[in-house]
Amino acid sequence: MKDIFEVISNRRSVRSYKKEQLKDEEIEKILESGIMAPTAKGEQPWHFTIVQNKEFLSEINEVALKNMANSGDEFLETIAKSGRNILHNAPTVLIVSGKEDSDYSLTDCSAAIENILLAAEGLDIGSCWLGLIKAYFNDPNAKTKLAIPSNYIPLYGVTLGYKNEGNQGNPNRNKDVINWIK
Repeated sequence: MKDIFEVISNRRSVRSYKKEQLKDEEIEKILESGIMAPTAKGEQPWHFTIVQNKEFLSEINEVALKNMANSGDEFLETIAKSGRNILHNAPTVLIVSGKEDSDYSLTDCSAAIENILLAAEGLDIGSCWLGLIKAYFNDPNAKTKLAIPSNYIPLYGVTLGYKNEGNQGNPNRNKDVINWIK
């Protein structure tokens, strides 16, 4: 097992995956890590949807690109025009939804996602936190197609898959962000 500090230091957003599907046991371990995230008031306001169907993943990408192209947001429209796959052709995409009536849903689900990303790295599985997938969630049929319970809203996605390459270098991090009061 990898040292947790090594996992944190080595984790990167992966955007190139092998076509081989993950093993169910690996996904279950990753999900268990998400479920063990800290949660305000013990609410655990998350719901996870695993999508591995290639046709459905393609549909998610196409609908998201269409919605981005018509968003009125220059950044999103530029990405849509590029035609790139916002899911990075990952074999597995995990959708994280949060309870609508929870005051801390976004925070708790974000903590769960971070656990998921770190667990994936610990298993040498690539991952990437997806924000652009929100363009798919704007489709009125998205929630139904994803079988998300009625009292939950989809928040983010996470791509998962075996890495095509090893992790790419350390990112530059601003270390001048600490104020220490003793």
